[in-house]
This record gives sequence, structure tokens and C-alpha cells, in this order.
Amino acid sequence: MSTVHAERENLRGHAPRLPRGMSVDRPTVEDGSELWRLARDSEVLDVNSPYSYLLWCRDFNDTSVVARDDSGRPVGFVTGYLRPEEPGTLFVWQVAVDGSLRGQGIAGELLDALSAQVANTYGLSRIETTVTPDNVPSERLFRSYAARHGAELTRKVLFPAAAFPDVPGDGHEPEVLYRIGPLSI
Repeated sequence: MSTVHAERENLRGHAPRLPRGMSVDRPTVEDGSELWRLARDSEVLDVNSPYSYLLWCRDFNDTSVVARDDSGRPVGFVTGYLRPEEPGTLFVWQVAVDGSLRGQGIAGELLDALSAQVANTYGLSRIETTVTPDNVPSERLFRSYAARHGAELTRKVLFPAAAFPDVPGDGHEPEVLYRIGPLSI
């Protein structure tokens, strides 16, 4: 059983419910290119440079998780970081699951596993993320997370569309801040 499995079992009385053969773990630098591929193939995430995923796996692996198939290959991830101004607040940066595995609850299980991991290591009182208005799956994921944890979810525009650079063919929607808490994980 991985560290995340053990932490979650201690916190919530059960291990993640993932498809057979899958596990949850912290990402390693060797996972960086696969995380980039998953983000690119999602067709909804803003894809960062491959270099940034390598750095993320090195510098923020204690606030991120990866789902692995039975061969150990990453098939999903949640990346996040603790906000410097609010150390008990985890900002969830990106969530991605391989297209062939979507709709099986993997993203929710990863988010719960990450919450347990961060709560055990640092303490956790709140989760934040941003969601564009057209991203219905992410909206459902975070609404469901709030309901599962009995926490309030508030929303407000964090970055209006006008805050983004004017890139031809890339009209960026506003990023709506979702704040979920207080949490008692």
C-alpha cells in the first residue's frame, strides 16, 4: 500500500476506490513528461511547458498526487501548492485523467487522497482552485468534493478575461475562484 493509501486509510477509514490495479502516489521527476502529456491530451487545460511539469514534480510533489496503472504509468494527477499567505490553504493547480479512464471517479479519489496527504503533513483548512465557466466537469468535481466534506463552496471571479493577454484565437474565459472550507480532514 502506498503512503497516500495508508494516510487516507488512517484519516477516513478506507483506501481510495480506484479501478483494479491502480494506485495513488506522489509524483516523481520521472513522471513529469507523462503529466505534461495528460494535460495536453485533456484538451481543456492550459498546458504549461514540459519543463514546468518536471519542476512541479520535483518541487511540489508533497502537495500533488498521481494515479498509476498496474504498470506504474501515470494515468491521472492533481497538482497543487500551499498558498504562502494562507498556509492551511491548498491551491489546486491542475487535475487531469487519461481520456480512457474518465467518468470512473478517479479525479475525486485523487482530490481526496491529496487532501489527506496535505492534511497529514501540513494541516488543511481550505481548498482553492479556479474554473472557467465552460468547464462543467471541473465544476462538478469541486461541488462534489465540497458536498462530500460538508464544506461551504463560494465562487467569485479571480481573473477576468481582460486580465489575460490578447492572443489571436485564444480568447481566455474568466477564471472563477472556488473556495471550499472550512475543512475538517
